Amino acid sequence: MKKNYLLGLALLFAITMNSQIIDDDLESYDLGQIGAANTDVWSVWSGTPTDATAEDLTISDVTTASGDRSGFLGAGPGPQDVMLLLGNQTSGTYTLQFNMFIPTGKTGYFNIQGETENGGAGDGGMGVFNSFNIVFNNTQSASGAPGTAGFYPTVTDNEATVSWSYPENEWFEVLIFFDVDLLEFSMTVAGNEIETQFFSADGTLGAIDFFAIDANNEFFIDDVLFVEGTLSTPEFSEDTISAYPNPVVDVLNINTRTNVSTIEIFDTLGKRVALSNPNSISPSMDMSTLKSGIYFVTITAEDSSQTIKVIK
Repeated sequence: MKKNYLLGLALLFAITMNSQIIDDDLESYDLGQIGAANTDVWSVWSGTPTDATAEDLTISDVTTASGDRSGFLGAGPGPQDVMLLLGNQTSGTYTLQFNMFIPTGKTGYFNIQGETENGGAGDGGMGVFNSFNIVFNNTQSASGAPGTAGFYPTVTDNEATVSWSYPENEWFEVLIFFDVDLLEFSMTVAGNEIETQFFSADGTLGAIDFFAIDANNEFFIDDVLFVEGTLSTPEFSEDTISAYPNPVVDVLNINTRTNVSTIEIFDTLGKRVALSNPNSISPSMDMSTLKSGIYFVTITAEDSSQTIKVIK
């Protein structure tokens, strides 16, 4: 089993490394508006950004999921309207993962765009919406409330077509899996699995539009990862293992029902940076000596293994 496991892990990291399209923890930018610092990844609704435009993503150190930088979107002065460019994909499967923070009572918003032009939303700023409006705390809707999010055909609709909860004033993960061949996507937000949705306009995965939808808007994003295929292939069932806290500061606690034989930690290049053989149920792993960043923690128990992404 060990030989097959190591081979499978090697293949997993080879796939992740070769298929990585975007890996941006926002640490490389100066504080303030991002402007034209990385136009291959970040743009604005109206088109290719220039330095210090009102729509630009703001690089902030107010709160972060990891490191010292995150991206902030607010109502002023633009409002901000930021495009995360996903490369106008017309076939294949892709996974987008990022962290999101919405202060208590504030609003957050994004939507999935079809084909983009000139690094922005499309000809003349007319975007191609491939999803509903994805609104967190929709103050314009009767069903919107702090800690509640949903898909809205228009943001003023009274009821969401699909809704879910999210934690306020703390970082949570957004994971979106796209199947461009089937023209569909599925989401997990703060651990809530959301039923599969279909592209609503065209057959292209173009961008994510992060937008300050109203005067109450205030949210942060961090640790953006976009890969071809999936991030991992867990073999544990979800009810048998969990790891917390994530993000982790010093000690990662692992909750299992079976004996854990090995815990291995790898960096994003696939290099193993820590190893433990606890031979116990629900062990812990000291990560205090590791630098801030993204790690993959592989947990082996009996004849199964699972690799999870952990942020420090």
